[in-house]
Amino acid sequence: MKRSAVVTPHRLSAEAGRRILQAGGNAVDAAVAAVAAQGVVAPETSGLGGDLFALVHQPGWNTPRTLNSSGKSGSGAAAESIRAMGLDEVPRDHPFTVTIPGCVDGLTVLSEELGRLPLNTTLEPALALASDGFRVSHEQAMAFERLAPMIGDNPAVTDFYPDGKTVSESDHITRHNLASTLEALSAGGRQAFYAGRAGEDIVEAVEGLITMKDMTEIQADWIEPIGVPVAGLTAWTVPPNSQGYLGPAALAVLEMLDPPKDPDDPLAWHLLIESYRALAWERNDLVSDARYAQLPAELLMASDRLERVAATVSHRQAGVWPDRIGATSGTAYLCTSDSDGMAVSIIQSNYRGIGSFFGAARSGFMLQDRGGGFGLTPGHPNELGPNKRPLHTLAPTLWTQGSNPAWILGTRGGAVQPQLVAQVGTRSILRGEDLEQAQSAPRWIVEDFGPGSRSRLAVEPGLESTLLADLRSRGHEIEELSEPQPGWGPVSIIDVSTDETRAAADPRVDTTSALVF
Repeated sequence: MKRSAVVTPHRLSAEAGRRILQAGGNAVDAAVAAVAAQGVVAPETSGLGGDLFALVHQPGWNTPRTLNSSGKSGSGAAAESIRAMGLDEVPRDHPFTVTIPGCVDGLTVLSEELGRLPLNTTLEPALALASDGFRVSHEQAMAFERLAPMIGDNPAVTDFYPDGKTVSESDHITRHNLASTLEALSAGGRQAFYAGRAGEDIVEAVEGLITMKDMTEIQADWIEPIGVPVAGLTAWTVPPNSQGYLGPAALAVLEMLDPPKDPDDPLAWHLLIESYRALAWERNDLVSDARYAQLPAELLMASDRLERVAATVSHRQAGVWPDRIGATSGTAYLCTSDSDGMAVSIIQSNYRGIGSFFGAARSGFMLQDRGGGFGLTPGHPNELGPNKRPLHTLAPTLWTQGSNPAWILGTRGGAVQPQLVAQVGTRSILRGEDLEQAQSAPRWIVEDFGPGSRSRLAVEPGLESTLLADLRSRGHEIEELSEPQPGWGPVSIIDVSTDETRAAADPRVDTTSALVF
């Protein structure tokens, strides 16, 4: 019989998942508990004011159950209002940056339809953490210090600024307003959240651009996943408005290019980088609310399309691609599995760090800034407008072998999430590298997709000078960083492809935890 596993960005959220599994819950119950707890102990990464995506699979299913619980813009959203201000993007300090939180709808739907325990039971660990308190981590203390000029006086996060001063590492804090919100959710479900005090707080924070009527619409939708064959498996992800296809599709393209078996061979690095770049240049035009998408989701990873992409990749030289993406995010990727073989790939996010600078004042949580994923180009499928889902950076994956779960893999990292998935996936899934070794190996990100630009990389330390010289000879411009980057993860991964369940945490963030029991 398989063992259970929980991998999260914070040891307290991992413990919440383990507690629920040991209480008789399944992998979905554990994921719900862990997501809720993560929002309590690390609001700089996630929380009730953000969105959620999930892939769930258990032995015998043909495809994963896939949940898109990303919230829509309010009925008052209008691109022309921002364009009239002379701006070319949605500013973070404008209420249009806030979209309706989808997290709570996602948690309730997952619990009701696929969980084994009632929602009030799975929320108990999060409620206890909010009421009884927890110790501030090093990363958290630094995050709230950086955020102090923007949110230091926001009543939604006063717990992190006692007496007007930022909390320090190892301080013990409680979150009583958030505990009251969790109590209401436990007792009354989604109605108590969206139609109750939390909903009222959200509407007030954004000056009515999201209305109470908007809040009545359920944000969670069961949808069809998209998948692609890689290494004898099928890699599944969430279709647009998620950018999740980029990681698995890059690995499928890489496989078509017959790369060296050694992931540290310079040619292997070059081909993976180029496989990603050959796809990512058109992300901004292809990822939008599914109702407005230019290309049907099932074609994004179609074999003939990926073969055409592979044909554009040179083994010798870096190509030239357009567009530009960023590299920061406030996201929590978690994965769980249970002894019955159920696997859950789940990701929850506020977007940029803590999200927007707007908070649900009495309810104890900040609101996401996913509206920053909208553009302002008239007629573009991702143009800001009412009741639309924006381009989403969240990119969870779940891999199957036949009808059985095999791997669960994802990360935070904003726009670069698929790059990180592709790198760790190459080492662990395609090449069979030890999970701890795959997690600790130096990573790269592609920083610039600007018009006419060449390949520009930032790389973590620890790479051989000969590898870097080879990449530069192929036309890659490389910035060598002095230390591993916490924002390039944490990646979470569980291997359930055999009877021996394996998992590994990412060493880049000191709170991460991988539990197998």
